[in-house]
Amino acid sequence: MQSAVFLLLLALVSGLPAWADPPENYVFHPYDEALHSARDTGRKVFIYFGREGCGYCDLTNRTAFVDPRVRERYQQNYELAYVDSEGGQRLTLPSGERIVERELGPRFQAFVTPVFVFAEADGTPILRRVGVQKTEDLLAAERFVAGGFYRRMNFEEFRASGE
Repeated sequence: MQSAVFLLLLALVSGLPAWADPPENYVFHPYDEALHSARDTGRKVFIYFGREGCGYCDLTNRTAFVDPRVRERYQQNYELAYVDSEGGQRLTLPSGERIVERELGPRFQAFVTPVFVFAEADGTPILRRVGVQKTEDLLAAERFVAGGFYRRMNFEEFRASGE
């Protein structure tokens, strides 16, 4: 009897959606809520595509997102969105289309995790970064977007220019 109850509980727990964790001490919102806030505030959006068990996400969270300069600049200048690449949370896009989180990744070419996308308030991508990011990478990307450099050069040119 106990083994039957255990198996039933195991089946119920394994059927629950797996939630991925964004970096600690940040205020991340679902994608659709972040876009809505961005339209109201005039800020750009920073989208973090992650997933449960992503070692590269964890490494970036533990080594780069813990830097107080990153936390301050990102929370001050962007609406932060976290997308669980395997998640089933329902989202409503600006067009009114209803999708689930895992359907958003392919639209941003987020086929692996982590993927970081800076976007306009309407969701139009500005800069996409893939894989583990160091503190310097996150700070440079933030300067590139916040400073409007993306309007006149690509990110590699920006990094080479020493701006």
